[in-house]
Amino acid sequence: MSAIDRYIVRTTLLAFLMVLVSLTSVIWITQALRGIDLMTGQGQSILVFLGVTGLAIPLLAMIIAPIALLIAVMHTLNRLASDSEIIVMNAAGLAPARFLRPFLIATCIVSLFVAFLSTYLAPECLRALRRWQTEIGADVLTNILRPGEFQKLGPLTIRIQGRQPGGLLVGIFIDDQRNPAERIDILADRGTVQKNERGSFLILQDGNLQRFETGKRDPALVAFNSYAFDLSQFSNVVQSVTYGPRERSMGDLISPPPDDPVVKRVPGEFRAELHDRIFGPIYPFVFVLMAFAILGAPRTTRQNRNFAIALLIVGILVVRIAGFGLSTVSVAQPMAIVLQYLMLALVCGASFWMTVRGVIVDAPTNLIGAVNGIFSRMGSLMPR
Repeated sequence: MSAIDRYIVRTTLLAFLMVLVSLTSVIWITQALRGIDLMTGQGQSILVFLGVTGLAIPLLAMIIAPIALLIAVMHTLNRLASDSEIIVMNAAGLAPARFLRPFLIATCIVSLFVAFLSTYLAPECLRALRRWQTEIGADVLTNILRPGEFQKLGPLTIRIQGRQPGGLLVGIFIDDQRNPAERIDILADRGTVQKNERGSFLILQDGNLQRFETGKRDPALVAFNSYAFDLSQFSNVVQSVTYGPRERSMGDLISPPPDDPVVKRVPGEFRAELHDRIFGPIYPFVFVLMAFAILGAPRTTRQNRNFAIALLIVGILVVRIAGFGLSTVSVAQPMAIVLQYLMLALVCGASFWMTVRGVIVDAPTNLIGAVNGIFSRMGSLMPR
């Protein structure tokens, strides 16, 4: 790899990392805020909240990576153009196809990264997220303990005054009539739910316990600093988790179990998901070839690149929206998958042809004249 190749690859990958981390962080924060009820409504800790929301990061990075690479390539090409480096390399005899090579090297690295995310890491994280969410949703203790409400679980009644961060419960009242020989009433200032190999317990702090035994007039009153109340029978253990197509491994998508009820119900979604994972590493090449075909030709600093940038953005939007649409249609119509492959092949072929031929994309003269005329008339109408 020559010094020029190393310079372009390093510049492109550094810009890609900055854009990927920035966009992924912003989108992750907006998505994480939607799950804040894990801490406020269900009493989970900050570690559970970060764990559940953080498992979606690989999927976000997989979706954002092609766009981040496109922005990085546009940044690198604009930087090379503004410093007249593209013109110098072209004058030195560097062919357009040779100039494309370092960008393809950077694209191969990003494509391998996207392939790893789409085929292994993202589905694995989504499976872990599904298991975690199912366990939280099936746990009665995290769903019934609602502030200000008396919750009856058969002969047991529980009320809490409120929740605080970290899973802390305050103002706890318990009326336990599960044992016919006695009745127990408990008042505690605070408590937390703890789970271990022996079961689920409500660890109460600073309270008192009243025990009413059958045949006795006066209750037994006990004050305590800490008391473990057994709630194991109300904590459900999840026996099985049902995974959707997006959460399945590549092996399940390539050869799905014939007796799987999800496969029988939505076989088209498995087919569409499989090809979506194949398309994932292809889109970085499509975007880079389009960017290089439109912005990679040598231009002087006097030539305006705004039209080419706008045309590239519109082209990328059209290709990606068409890809999303064909993926959706492919659930019911398998032919849509073939059309998406053909579309990407045609775009790549046309972009490579434009690169080799050195086609310069510029605004038509008539369009520039019309725009200048509009601005001139607008300027003449403004008061002086």
